[in-house]
Amino acid sequence: MRLRVEDIKETPQELEYVEEVASLNALLSSKVPREYRFTEGLVVRVTYSRSGLDIFFCGSVAGKAVGTCARCLEEYPFAQHKAFSLVLSPRKEVRGERELTAEALQESEYEGSEIDLTPLMHEEAILGLPTRPLCRPDCRGLCPVCGENRNLVQCRCEREVLDPRLAVLRSLKLGR
Repeated sequence: MRLRVEDIKETPQELEYVEEVASLNALLSSKVPREYRFTEGLVVRVTYSRSGLDIFFCGSVAGKAVGTCARCLEEYPFAQHKAFSLVLSPRKEVRGERELTAEALQESEYEGSEIDLTPLMHEEAILGLPTRPLCRPDCRGLCPVCGENRNLVQCRCEREVLDPRLAVLRSLKLGR
């Protein structure tokens, strides 16, 4: 979705649309491990306005996603919702080197006569994803011996697998 800068007024305007996720999923699948993908378009609700040359966006991005659990490696569906607030300023011509400050990292810039919302909404969707994908908080994961999903099967593997390099320490503890 593109907005022409000259069409953005001081009076807040609302916009709701569905953002396609094919390019977002391509970006997410290029990462290893492949933890997330979106199953349908992102619903974007945004209110935007302008003050001088600065453009303000406030809204939310929501969608349905599938994650791959970091413990059991099973896929699980979940709803994702992220509220956001952005201020875009016109890009300033910088000559030479410029120090990157904490304030500069908080600022977002636009260039030209149009603002493309797609990369901004993709970034917000990614920021809304969990840091570590878990199918549920108490996921028991995979058995380190046989590889069975311990959420589904109670395997009979010995629970205490000792590293042979630490066997000397165990004998000290037991006094053998």
